[in-house]
Amino acid sequence: MSVLVYLENWDGKFKKVSHELLSYGKSLADKMGVSMFALSLGAVDSNELESLKAFGPEKIFIATNGFETLDNEVFAAAISQAAEKEDASMVVFSQDNVGNALAGHVAVKLKAGLVSAVSALPVSFDPFIIKKKIYTNKVYGHVKVNTDKKVLSLSKNTYEIIENPGAGEVEELSLDLPVAKTKVESVDKVTGKLLLTDAELVVSAGRGLKGPENWGMIEELAQVLGAATGCSRPVSDEGWRPHTEHVGQTGKIIAPNLYLAIGISGAIQHVGGISNSKCIVAINKDPDAPIFEVADYGIVGDAFKVVPELINELKKA
Repeated sequence: MSVLVYLENWDGKFKKVSHELLSYGKSLADKMGVSMFALSLGAVDSNELESLKAFGPEKIFIATNGFETLDNEVFAAAISQAAEKEDASMVVFSQDNVGNALAGHVAVKLKAGLVSAVSALPVSFDPFIIKKKIYTNKVYGHVKVNTDKKVLSLSKNTYEIIENPGAGEVEELSLDLPVAKTKVESVDKVTGKLLLTDAELVVSAGRGLKGPENWGMIEELAQVLGAATGCSRPVSDEGWRPHTEHVGQTGKIIAPNLYLAIGISGAIQHVGGISNSKCIVAINKDPDAPIFEVADYGIVGDAFKVVPELINELKKA
């Protein structure tokens, strides 16, 4: 038996979430008394592969050809074959768009039980019981899995990154891949801007700003903090901000260390997309706004007065 951790790479590089996944996978493997292996598909920078050794994989499997299509069936076939090769009883993904898309495919191929949005190591292994977030992340549930093999997706920013060096021998796999049913015609990439899903700090605003002409102070605050900018769904629906900045269950689900909500009431849909944030700070002139129920810190006040003062104080600091 073993634990296999799937690591998505972005243009050959790994992000912080990969280190979190490896830390979780290593702790899981140690509890089970088995080895942990990593897998990444597509071309990867050799220095990036070297950096993964610090987090405990016994081997790092790679496969470079045939993954330009972004076809889920192709990726799922590769992951499943790697899992079978190493007799993996656990396969771990990140709880994000890619992880969610692949985990279900892989679970079917391996005839494995699937638990998404897990937030901790299993409560017990026999029977296998694990904690996960449910009801738009408002509460936790304990899920029992009866299958021999399990597929898990880990919620971002829920497990400590722990350096625990492993051998990390790199091995290229020979895979039998299906013919891709889709192909990529073109790729448009955002450059020079911090992406919401990668950001440690996010400054987000809602209809309390009254219009797109008032977003300058939000962008200035984000620049001072080195943060990404986000918004609530009504704001993107109105066209005040691009849909790529929409935070919530139907937009981007994020887990930054700091989420600053300005003029956002705190609808359930929005809260469901930010509940994994380490610290939520709300600024709203309505003391009864639902956002204060989930905020770690709250400022009751007019954003047009509070935000400029906050920017000035941050600049002084």
